[in-house]
Amino acid sequence: MRWTVLDSPIGEFSVGTDADAVRGAHFGRVASATEEPGDEVARLAVAELRAYFAGELTGFTVPVVAPRGSEFERAVWREMTLIPYGETKTYGEVAKAVGDPGAARAVGVACNRNPIPVIVPCHRIVGAGGKLVGFGGGLPRKVTLLELEAAVALRHAWS
Repeated sequence: MRWTVLDSPIGEFSVGTDADAVRGAHFGRVASATEEPGDEVARLAVAELRAYFAGELTGFTVPVVAPRGSEFERAVWREMTLIPYGETKTYGEVAKAVGDPGAARAVGVACNRNPIPVIVPCHRIVGAGGKLVGFGGGLPRKVTLLELEAAVALRHAWS
């Protein structure tokens, strides 16, 4: 896997790709990351991330493959990708959607283990009543991502 780093409103953000797909993302700079994407998948991922952070992209098309994860975690990650841009679901709602209504805490663990944050939008999952709880990238980043999406969604709804 080759890592590319880009500047974003949430600080440096690294995306790991191979010739076929995005296989990782990381808040901050991965030590081996470069600023220049090395292949077509990396170029697409960086272009889409830049467009997303600029408020110009509401859905990623770059191919994504999680390099690890239990069956439950993969189900949670798939469910994350179904949460519409600019919207949120609670941990409990996601647990119910993946067929285990009592597994809200396990959904939180799966969110924390998400190997491809932002593109697989774990930031769209919130606590009961919409509370902002837990985020691997830190709550300030989660707030920034949710505010970005909310502002863009409002612009689209009003235009």
